[in-house]
Amino acid sequence: MIYLDNGATSFPKPASVTESVRNAMRYSGGSPGRGGHKNTLKAGETVFKTRELLGEMFSCESEGVIFTDNCTTAINMAVKGVCRKGDIILTSTLEHNSVLRPLVKLEEKGIISFETVRINPLNDDDTVNNFRKAMSKNVRAVVCTFASNVFGTVLPIQRIGRLCKEQGVIFIVDGAQAAGALSIDMKRMNIDILCLPGHKGLYGPMGTGLMLLSGRVMPEELTQGGTGSFSMEKEQPLVIPDRYESGTLNYPGIAGLCSGVEFIRACGGEKTIHQWETELVKVLENDLSVIKGVKLFPHMKSSVCAPILSFNIGHRHSEEVSALLDKHNFAVRAGYHCARLAHENYGTAEKGCVRVTPGFFNSKKDIKNFVFCCNKIALGKKM
Repeated sequence: MIYLDNGATSFPKPASVTESVRNAMRYSGGSPGRGGHKNTLKAGETVFKTRELLGEMFSCESEGVIFTDNCTTAINMAVKGVCRKGDIILTSTLEHNSVLRPLVKLEEKGIISFETVRINPLNDDDTVNNFRKAMSKNVRAVVCTFASNVFGTVLPIQRIGRLCKEQGVIFIVDGAQAAGALSIDMKRMNIDILCLPGHKGLYGPMGTGLMLLSGRVMPEELTQGGTGSFSMEKEQPLVIPDRYESGTLNYPGIAGLCSGVEFIRACGGEKTIHQWETELVKVLENDLSVIKGVKLFPHMKSSVCAPILSFNIGHRHSEEVSALLDKHNFAVRAGYHCARLAHENYGTAEKGCVRVTPGFFNSKKDIKNFVFCCNKIALGKKM
């Protein structure tokens, strides 16, 4: 199979990642922070090392690296942890349901109200001005994606972050499609809370996620329980990361994530990975653009877009196209990608779109073969 669905989860994983997970489960029987025997101490060292690597990668202190089950959990922790009754929350018209649905639930409960700010993929000035116009004294936070998971559009995060800082507004960013492919600097971009998956561009296993804290904002924790620390106190400890990590950590997953981050560093960092994946997307975009019946949702600024390209073929529903591609061993994602707002913004709510997300392990030959198959579908030839 030619795997072109790295926007869902990266595959294949580097060999070092799968080996680290296997070794953690086979040789390390300790739970980090729960005991003083050798296995526990070894596991704790790996967890600490992973925090340090991630803190360095995203420009935050290592104790601000909070491990979660996934990016969705991190977003819920961040959003629900900072909202107070009567707050207004601003978000964008490109958001994943991981942002939209928690906001809808909070609004249904009468806790907050939220407004969607229109993104102009052709004009960052327009986008920033739209956020500026929506600011009011009751705006508590801006919660938005770094890059659209459907169309690859990258928001002017640094400028939005500067605006939030000027207005005294909390800035929460969903970096699901950016981490590992695009540089994210929490300090330079004035990001207060950054939410990430571990299993996409960071090459870790599924079941790993992150909430990174700048230290300027401390959200209320959503869960309380055993943290392996302050065990004789009945209240949840306020020190971080303990405050947000009740229960046993996913040590095998964290060990794999550690190796995933080390793999990125060994490759030359996000810049190297983004350069290759963007080159593949450009080949894909150029070759699909000459096929009659193919409608692209092209990168308006390909140099600053996430490595994602979406398209449709003729009158066919996107899921029909995906099924035909699957018969020829091409793995892509079609439909609505858990992103109602993005499809409404781009006018693709009727039939969704086919999303292609090449990865670091794909080749130009993979892309050429994919385009050949798409051409046959567009021509209506028997597959």
